[in-house]
Amino acid sequence: MKIILAPDKFKNSLTGLEFCEAVEEGICKITSDVEITRLPLADGGDGTIEVVNYYLKGNIINVLVNNPFFEPIKATYLYADATKTAFIEMAEASGVKRLKKEQFDCKNATTFGTGEMIIDAIEKGASTIILGIGGSATSDCGIGMATALGYQFLDKNNQKLKPIGANLSKIKSIDATNIHHKLSNVDFKIACDVTNPLYGENGAAFVYGAQKGASTEDILMLDKGLQDFSAILNDVFTIEVQSVKGAGAAGGMGIASKLFLNGTLEPGIQLIKNLAQFDDKIKNADWIITGEGKLDIQTMSGKTIQGVLSSANAQKIKVAAFCGTIDLEENAIESLGINYADAVMKYANNLEDAMQNSFDYLKKIAQKFAEEIN
Repeated sequence: MKIILAPDKFKNSLTGLEFCEAVEEGICKITSDVEITRLPLADGGDGTIEVVNYYLKGNIINVLVNNPFFEPIKATYLYADATKTAFIEMAEASGVKRLKKEQFDCKNATTFGTGEMIIDAIEKGASTIILGIGGSATSDCGIGMATALGYQFLDKNNQKLKPIGANLSKIKSIDATNIHHKLSNVDFKIACDVTNPLYGENGAAFVYGAQKGASTEDILMLDKGLQDFSAILNDVFTIEVQSVKGAGAAGGMGIASKLFLNGTLEPGIQLIKNLAQFDDKIKNADWIITGEGKLDIQTMSGKTIQGVLSSANAQKIKVAAFCGTIDLEENAIESLGINYADAVMKYANNLEDAMQNSFDYLKKIAQKFAEEIN
């Protein structure tokens, strides 16, 4: 029997790799007549870097860059010299995780530090850069990142503007004569899990501005800035910016990645699956065991389990979901295409017990599963 282990993490409890270890131990207690392949996954959120490195086998690179307010910080990214591939999370330099809540002020924040990380990777020799654009503290439409790469954003007097969201409406032209000479040689893949347009009621400012410290007045100003700047982008890049799905991701980094980096926007789970050569490696499997902290209505919104199910259904492979907790009726679970489901909370005394001892409970779940399918 061939079984694939393809979980996400259990947030604050187990990594995807620990999940694989627990489940393999449980199954092997019941049967040795089994071929188990570990293919941990992630959807671009916390913990993605560990999963990416499982496949890239790279080194952690430390680099001095600017935080969202142009202050020096140490940031890290992943680089695999063998494949010339870098994995960069913009949140490392330009994310809310770099700030205290009272510091959030996206109109004055910049993505400049993310651009500096990209430059460092290019100069290390990267020919492929995977860029995760979640968790940003910014709403500058990526002009900070682009400025670090050599683009210049000029006002009506041809003066360079500080690359922050508050200045978007002042941009009258873009000078691309000094962009990094190796930029066009790099293949950029952008992990983008939202489909928001750049501006308007579903755009970057209105949907995400408040949680990044923008007042009502700030949101209106930022939305106008994104709209004004989109007219410049439409003209320079001969594109209809507002029609690009995901343009508004991470304060406009979606469209910036597409235009300034010539990147392709893909859901995070799809990028990780590609990196893992997932569809190839699951061929002829009897079961895929996946899992995440909570199986609920959100599971089919670009999460890891949805990514597993789409591949499994295409190859007619049965799927088991081992989760922390399940918040769906049995018929809803079946309608998703899940053939077997179990949860740690069915065995634990309470949430604290579940969080602390999820490894042992997962082993139990895996043993029970192996007994039932043997």
